[in-house]
Amino acid sequence: MSREPDTAEETTGKEMPFLEHLIELRSRILRSLALVALLFIPIYYYAEPLFNFVSAPLVDALPDGSSMIATQVTSPFLTPFKLAIYTAIFIGVPFLLHQLWGFVSPGLYRSEKRFAFPLLFSSVVLFYTGMAFSYFLVFPLVFSFFVAVSPEGVQMMTDINQYLDFVLKMFLAFGIAFEIPVATFLLAWSGLSTADSMANKRPYVIIGCFIAGMLLTPPDVVSQLLLALPTWLLFEFGILMARLVEKRATMEDDTLDL
Repeated sequence: MSREPDTAEETTGKEMPFLEHLIELRSRILRSLALVALLFIPIYYYAEPLFNFVSAPLVDALPDGSSMIATQVTSPFLTPFKLAIYTAIFIGVPFLLHQLWGFVSPGLYRSEKRFAFPLLFSSVVLFYTGMAFSYFLVFPLVFSFFVAVSPEGVQMMTDINQYLDFVLKMFLAFGIAFEIPVATFLLAWSGLSTADSMANKRPYVIIGCFIAGMLLTPPDVVSQLLLALPTWLLFEFGILMARLVEKRATMEDDTLDL
């Protein structure tokens, strides 16, 4: 499917010099940083209950008498601080994507802009869905598995900073993996690929999903499958969406021919 823009179609924005583009980019970056800073202040105030919430899947899986520890002197301060920063970024994702859209939208055609809100909305929802999936389903299973396979006589005591790094990595891995339907939609919509072409690459995609699960999750089969299988299913859903895009484009072309 080709996505050559109609020559009669115009953009709504005016062409700007390169320096003005840089000024506009700086302005939007500063707005994004300002929002993250504003969100950080109240979030840091509640950093302790927030960390208790984030660590709950592991704490619930630990045997009686076990607890988390801090192996570094600065960990009790830096860990909640880092958690507050990343939480502010995660909460600010809709605004950050809106700023990105505001920067690129002047160079797009009107027909392209009508997909903006659905794409932004679906991207945000899928990202948060991936994070929720990892927290409510993956973490309890993975931590229960780790506790179960711990050698007898070994007490599991996890460092709070290492745990936070692990959790953030998993949040990002699942959040990005759940964006696959948006990626396949954009490939079909832009004409860079077709639904049939992506479907023909299914075996390679499945292998890639399991490789990503192996690299982005702990070295256990449970967490690897919990990332690989949903990623594969989301790819199949993305192909379905790509076919709908192609069908709609074909119908529009037939209407224009008439």
